[in-house]
Amino acid sequence: TGAGALCHWQVDGEGITLVLDVRSGGTGVLLGARTLVAADVLKRPGEPGESPFQAARALCRMLCERPRMPAQPVYGGNNWYYAYGSSSHQQILADAELIASLSPRGDNRPFMVIDDGWQTAHGEGFNGGPWDAGNQKFPDMAGLARGMKELGTRPGIWVRPLFTRQDVPQAWRFPADRFGGLFRDTILDPSVPEVLDLVAADMRRLTDWGYELIKHDYTTYDLCGIWGFQMADRMTADGWCFADRGRTTAEIILALYRAIRGGAGDTLVLGCNTIGHLAAGLVELQRTGDDTSGREWERTRKMGVNTLAFRMPQHGAFFAVDADCAAITQQIPWHLGRQWLDVLARSGTPLFVSADAQAIGPQQREALREAFTAAAGAQELAEPLDWLDSTCPRKWRINGRQQQYVWSER
Repeated sequence: TGAGALCHWQVDGEGITLVLDVRSGGTGVLLGARTLVAADVLKRPGEPGESPFQAARALCRMLCERPRMPAQPVYGGNNWYYAYGSSSHQQILADAELIASLSPRGDNRPFMVIDDGWQTAHGEGFNGGPWDAGNQKFPDMAGLARGMKELGTRPGIWVRPLFTRQDVPQAWRFPADRFGGLFRDTILDPSVPEVLDLVAADMRRLTDWGYELIKHDYTTYDLCGIWGFQMADRMTADGWCFADRGRTTAEIILALYRAIRGGAGDTLVLGCNTIGHLAAGLVELQRTGDDTSGREWERTRKMGVNTLAFRMPQHGAFFAVDADCAAITQQIPWHLGRQWLDVLARSGTPLFVSADAQAIGPQQREALREAFTAAAGAQELAEPLDWLDSTCPRKWRINGRQQQYVWSER
């Protein structure tokens, strides 16, 4: 973790290969006279009687000297998977009231995270900044944070720090043709020191408004121009570079994460679409997979269950692993959504729920009360038992007992 290169491993019949990408963007880095420490490689022999999952956890604990973890288990709501960007001040307060009413009493209060849709320039397919005010549906962001606290929740907020329509100098921006015109609005170049100052100031503003969790999103896509599943052996296209070619992409991304961390201060930071081996130690929580869904169960089955199982060895070693939300909507069959809610709540990892009030009946209320009660307290980390045989594990050991789930719609 914290390496000077973007690192990944490949395993095949011929052996094990470590790939270290030390480019600056899609072009060779110009180190000059300095020496780059690309990565430190550690190894660990297995121990008799340990499972592969236990071995993976033990290895991960060796790789990050100072992980940041929340002081208490994190749970609560996030409005994205039923609102999908269409929300308001009053709707968020209603969400906060619902989440608080279903949560256990005590000092570990639930979060309510405002996702994309609050910012001034939101709309017509645009989800970037500036991040200095809310739009007409969100006229008072500081007042909204206070209102959420009064209702018994801890306010959280979403931001896409490098994508903006803010009027900034051209030198702070990437060229518009960097990826063939993929981004029609400004993507900020974090190798420019003034950009990091701007990003840190945005984080401080959110904390000054009273938000206790900042979810920052999209930075890998905004920098690399492709999604993780498209990367294969290359994280970005050839031929482009940062304004500062003297540092590797990994070093520039690390500086960005540190600027976000510094601006946020003691506020919890949740990295989304961020690189785990660089974010470790700089975020308390990490979204470790692609989006689940409030509209299509198959996407939750494919993305959510998979990332919960396969990234759990990093939980507590790098950060708290967030496998994304359990959506309770009219589009998601309840007999399936309830199982996803159950395994998340009892996994020992953070639990976020996107709960559409129109889909909340007596059964859902009771299940949410049980889930929040479990997630609010310290738990033993669950273990997927068939993860070597399935991309979507069904068998789990939870609190010492084996539990089997049925993820198929048929």
